[in-house]
Amino acid sequence: MEYPKSDYKEYPKTLPPDDLWGQVRRTVYGKPVSDEQIQMIVDSIRTGLALNGEDRLLELGCGNGALSHFLFDGCSEFVGVDFSDYLISVAQRKFQRAGFSFVAGDALAYLDAEDRPERFSKALCYAMLSYLSDEQAQALLTRLFDPFTGITTVFLGNLPDRDRAHLFFHDGKDFGAELDDSASQIGKWRSPAQLAALAAQCGWRTRVELMPENFYQAHYRYNAVLERAR
Repeated sequence: MEYPKSDYKEYPKTLPPDDLWGQVRRTVYGKPVSDEQIQMIVDSIRTGLALNGEDRLLELGCGNGALSHFLFDGCSEFVGVDFSDYLISVAQRKFQRAGFSFVAGDALAYLDAEDRPERFSKALCYAMLSYLSDEQAQALLTRLFDPFTGITTVFLGNLPDRDRAHLFFHDGKDFGAELDDSASQIGKWRSPAQLAALAAQCGWRTRVELMPENFYQAHYRYNAVLERAR
């Protein structure tokens, strides 16, 4: 059975248990991206969040923790949340340890249920926001603003840029219908201006950051760093 690229529940179960990058589709033509490319991602997150070793980091959409664990030495505590029970089971088996935990569940449900939200200082959503509708994304960013009042910075990574969609869909196909579909292969495409407007409604100021030119998705994706505007 063939699963859509937006399916992170059933598709990962079809791969070998040690194919960590394949499970979260961090691949090019079916092969895992290079260590150099992964290091670019890690560096962009570390720099964007300015992790200082004392931060308590919340990651929403953490997948199997393959990316998350590279950030552990910048944190004093880490909680990763993902809606895929299978991916979380992989993360718990391979990367969980005291103070660094992974939780299975819907991101918005977790944000509503967390009983000590104020303890977190930074938040990360990597390659996840595009799979949320505007309403869901607004709800998520609103909750990260309040009651997660200790969070000063949010890193939104690997966002598909609507203004550069033509550089991805370069085969002449009509891609207009896919841009607003959060359940499509890439999810919902938002321009930096659209993302900034959405974030501003939730109390955040946005700074757009681009990956190095030799990053494999640099031609159509960007990162956004959110900081409190009030």
